[in-house]
Amino acid sequence: MKVVGIIGYRNSGKTTLILNLSQELARRGWKVAILKHTRGALDVPHKDTARHMEHAHQVAAISPKGSAIFFKGKRSLEDMLGHLDADFVIIEGMKEEKIFPKVVCLKEKKGVQDLFDGLEICAATLSPLGLDLGVPVFHILDDVKKIADMIVERAFKLPNLNCGACGYERCYDLAREICKGRKEVKDCVSLNPSTEVLLDGKTLAMNPFVAKIVRGAIKGMLSGLKGFKPGKIEIRIDRED
Repeated sequence: MKVVGIIGYRNSGKTTLILNLSQELARRGWKVAILKHTRGALDVPHKDTARHMEHAHQVAAISPKGSAIFFKGKRSLEDMLGHLDADFVIIEGMKEEKIFPKVVCLKEKKGVQDLFDGLEICAATLSPLGLDLGVPVFHILDDVKKIADMIVERAFKLPNLNCGACGYERCYDLAREICKGRKEVKDCVSLNPSTEVLLDGKTLAMNPFVAKIVRGAIKGMLSGLKGFKPGKIEIRIDRED
């Protein structure tokens, strides 16, 4: 799963760009998910869903055209991504997150410094701003294919473990180096643990310390069984009913 953020102030063209990008990526055969961050309530006022959420921990809905699950309270980005099944996740907002690259939508010159944090891979505008931003600048309507090309090539997400095994104190520091082209995603040790655990086909990120504990625990439990010998160990646990 690859992730890219689309950030910008109100009326900067974020929604238009996200819709066009999702259509372009889907046209290329990729599965796309969109995760929207909002600081207010979800857009279900005066509906049964909102009434149910006053008392229920979770509310689910099923219809012929789609299904949804609403969770009460705030969930982390990692929690929400775990529920998505997609090749690319486009996140609207969440500019405070520092573990994936971003496309910055700009309406005017004001606010450039607030939106640029070293993770920007390009900027997108509806009208020329005449600024040297240090990254490619595209038109939101005319350059969708070019922006999509860049996302396919450069989208990623680090695990936000801040384990330091890559040589950097924070995942943010490594993410910036990846966005600048000086490092690669494979330099994240936690995404390539020595002990790999798959959940629904996806590798769980583990820092080296946790991976070593898991490895030792599994080998320790199995070493007492008849027929055990050193070699590659594979364990499959089917989903519980």
